[in-house]
Amino acid sequence: MERRRATAVDADAILALWNTPDVDVSATDTLEHVRRAIAHPDAAFVVAVDDGQIVGSVIGAFDGWRGNVYRLVVHPEHRRRGIARALVGEVERVFAEWGVQRVTALVVRDRQAAREFWAAMGYFPDERMLRHVRSLESAKYKTISAQVP
Repeated sequence: MERRRATAVDADAILALWNTPDVDVSATDTLEHVRRAIAHPDAAFVVAVDDGQIVGSVIGAFDGWRGNVYRLVVHPEHRRRGIARALVGEVERVFAEWGVQRVTALVVRDRQAAREFWAAMGYFPDERMLRHVRSLESAKYKTISAQVP
């Protein structure tokens, strides 16, 4: 299993991975947005590759104050093999190089397995916080944002 930084060439395969069952659709699941995240200097977009296929992904972004982790996805046929742990570990390694002191992981509230994974990784819910979302693009995105609990 290879772990490496994503490249623009990987965008189609990443979107295909994100289109597997039980992965939540995001308003920014487009080639343009994926390629922009890959190219951003303050993002560590890491993929797991098995036999030439992208089977996992995670985005780590640094805003100058805190590290944020998004879109941790492992293909269902490759789960329970340590891939998610390895991806998070790679993002944390990059964060440490950047001097990040605190990391927040974005986790879908009703995904119990995901919540248990993050707890096992040492990340715990911050019940003091509530996420508020507003999309700045087309009406399509505004509709999706309005549905976020």
